[in-house]
Amino acid sequence: MQTHEIRRRFLDHFVKAGHTEVPSASLILADPNLLFVNAGMVPFVPYFLGQQTPPFPRATSVQKCVRTLDIEEVGKTTRHNTFFQMAGNFSFGDYFKEEAIAFAWSLLTGSVADGGYGIDPEKLWATVYLDDDEAYSIWHDRVGLPAARIQRRGMKDNYWSMGIPGPCGPCSEIFYDRGPEYGVEGGPEADEDRYIEIWNLVFMQNERGGGTSKDDYEILGPLPKKNIDTGMGVERVAFLLQGVENVYETDLLRPVIDKAAELTGAAYGVKHDDDVRFRVIADHARTAAMLIVDGVNPGNDGRGYVLRRLLRRIVRSARLLGAERPTMAAIMTVVRDTMAPSYPELATDFSRIETVAVGEEAAFLKTLGTGSKLFEGAVEAVKAEGRTVLGGTEAFTLHDTYGFPIDLTLEMASEAGLSVDEDGFRSLMAEQRQRAKDDARARKHAHADLTVYKELLDRGPTEFTGFTELVSEANVLAVITGGERLHAASAGQDVELILDRSPLYAEAGGQIADIGSITGQGLRIKVNDVQKIAKQLWVHKVTVLEGQVVEGDSVLVQVDPEWRKGATQGHSGTHLVHAALRQVLGPNAVQAGSLNKPGYLRFDFSWPSALTEQQKQDIEAVTNEAVASNFPVNTFVTDLDKAKKMGAMALFGENYGDEVRVVEIGGPFSMELCGGTHVQHSSHVGTVTLLGEQSVGSGFRRVEAYVGLDSYRHLAKERALLAGLSSTLKVPSEEVPGRVESLLERLKVAEKELEKTRAANVAAAAGDIAAKAQRVGDVLVVAERAPRGATGNTLRTLASDVRGRLGGDAAVVLLLGDSDGKVPFVVATTDAARAKGIKAGDLVSSFGPAIGGRGGGKPDMAQGQGSDASGIDTALDGFRNRLRELAG
Repeated sequence: MQTHEIRRRFLDHFVKAGHTEVPSASLILADPNLLFVNAGMVPFVPYFLGQQTPPFPRATSVQKCVRTLDIEEVGKTTRHNTFFQMAGNFSFGDYFKEEAIAFAWSLLTGSVADGGYGIDPEKLWATVYLDDDEAYSIWHDRVGLPAARIQRRGMKDNYWSMGIPGPCGPCSEIFYDRGPEYGVEGGPEADEDRYIEIWNLVFMQNERGGGTSKDDYEILGPLPKKNIDTGMGVERVAFLLQGVENVYETDLLRPVIDKAAELTGAAYGVKHDDDVRFRVIADHARTAAMLIVDGVNPGNDGRGYVLRRLLRRIVRSARLLGAERPTMAAIMTVVRDTMAPSYPELATDFSRIETVAVGEEAAFLKTLGTGSKLFEGAVEAVKAEGRTVLGGTEAFTLHDTYGFPIDLTLEMASEAGLSVDEDGFRSLMAEQRQRAKDDARARKHAHADLTVYKELLDRGPTEFTGFTELVSEANVLAVITGGERLHAASAGQDVELILDRSPLYAEAGGQIADIGSITGQGLRIKVNDVQKIAKQLWVHKVTVLEGQVVEGDSVLVQVDPEWRKGATQGHSGTHLVHAALRQVLGPNAVQAGSLNKPGYLRFDFSWPSALTEQQKQDIEAVTNEAVASNFPVNTFVTDLDKAKKMGAMALFGENYGDEVRVVEIGGPFSMELCGGTHVQHSSHVGTVTLLGEQSVGSGFRRVEAYVGLDSYRHLAKERALLAGLSSTLKVPSEEVPGRVESLLERLKVAEKELEKTRAANVAAAAGDIAAKAQRVGDVLVVAERAPRGATGNTLRTLASDVRGRLGGDAAVVLLLGDSDGKVPFVVATTDAARAKGIKAGDLVSSFGPAIGGRGGGKPDMAQGQGSDASGIDTALDGFRNRLRELAG
């Protein structure tokens, strides 16, 4: 049975049983505890916590999930996936244990012809919590499961919570017996490789307090309602029903492995290490595609860093398997083809997925090139010091700082005849992971208490009137601060106001919130910000300036008109720039984020390289042609499918409801899903001035622009600057660029001549400096200030020259420069000095602190730079004293 069919049968089974089918939420939710959605119940947390009233008594879903805590372990076993699909059924105070168990049993054991999975009941086992006699009785007496196949287990295995204060309860897990060839008899307690868990039924009935582990927390008492939360692992059921050995051989992952084998020339199922790499490619490619389609971009922290790690592990695994050319595009194509039947957005948004993945692959291949050079330098240093082991610290630095994978370090070290201190590397990695865990634990806390908003949410959404008016009458529904209802607030207080209606735009979709005022009899309030709760309740963050506001008051709410005018210009300008980008660059220039506010906009988009000057000019020209065309701006509401068929662009990573608002500018010129405020005609945006563009991550660029009066002011400053240059250079304004270019060229020539003169003067000083050598024991020591103006490069040449003039004696040279407040330095040693164990790099610590400097290098030469020229004499003395110590 194919995985897509397993999903469909699950949903159909529960829809027939009166459940509402709920589409999978995005992998990214606004939850401070979660990097990604990691369980099927996460989107329903507000209902379980009682913070919101569920719109249905029972629901079912197949939720996309990602867990990335142990990325390094992926592929080493066949049970771990970073992305997985959790099928679940949920009851919010409706049914409980008996129905939940019956629903699961009937689907698992029901015949294929009747919509079930057709699993042999003799293969199934159940576990229950230690004292859950009710669940035990249901399994034994009503389902008919033999007592020998029901096991009681403790809190660690069969008592569920989110790991933080909140709902919890005993659970009952269902296991499938794969047979004696996979392990010992005795049920799940004896062997969880033979007995595979496929479904967990959570009887959510209690509330837990704080704690430190899965089985160390206090049960505070019962929840107001008993809930059901279940999760069936789609991938696990798939490999059992498809008769394959593990999840990597199912219909969704094996095709990716086969494509990787084709691309690399390696074979799956021959060598364990290669099999691990194949599984990494298959798992990570699927996870990466799902993250990208939900709006994640590669970056250096948070979600972006996770995605970057996944993509780079694919590249390095393919390389270790023998790939000599890029593989990402072909692999992502297979992911699209296998997963799109359940997630059609992978097909419709594939160009963006491919652009992001291929761009990161190209960037990482460059990193590998840089890392290889750094590795070669490290190997050279190890061999020069007579060592045969590359240190753990060096391997960790290559991995952590430069992104050079440890497995490539091991491979290349072996080729160079060296080993690697793997224990030292692993220890440093463990320390880093522990720091990350400690940081995550410090930031992890109970879910934000939104209970105070529940009653307000139940009353229905705030009516937004701002599309048609800037002033609205409203009623004050609540006065809140710190999660508590105040019912009233007086002058000087900062509070939150909930109104039944408001013309003020709440921040969303890249548009920042409106500012404005709220007035009433003897009342004056300043509105500083407006945010949303659960996407439907407007929370006005305000300062009471005069009078007292009381729940139930009738007030007048007004948007600052100048602010709104600028905001609409910025937002409509963003749409125009987006359309211009796609017209100039093509359909692969896909939106990756935006910000607009009065007079300003920025727009992030997928693109592999910097824009040329001509492209920037064309984008600005197309945008302003649209402004001059005075296109009408039309908005309408339709269903999501119709909007997409019409060609409306959506913001990646945004979750849309069944009905969406479409903003159309000039018919086909621009059509986007958008809930923001806009001008009535494109000419109202005013002139759009592109400020420039820059990289915001591998494969992503950002453009910024001014609109309206801010654009005019910017251009006026530019014109004044040009006029000033024209006057100073005494040429017409159109000749200023040529004159500046000519002056810069002359300056470069002069600087080169000056540098040659300085270098000649420095070189000429070599004889005089060498003549100042002093004998300390049997070592010649030169410790001097270099001629003024010496740079790092000229110092290096000078130190080599001085060293050469000292003949075959054991000699050490230190030269310190003083250039514009900086103190470059070079230490050089002769062969005879190194034979005595005197190494240049080891000497830096004897003088570096005195000049605020750091540096390093090889035994024959080290260099660096300080920042405190006042310490040069002290540094020279410290160096000489160290040489006296070494000379005995």
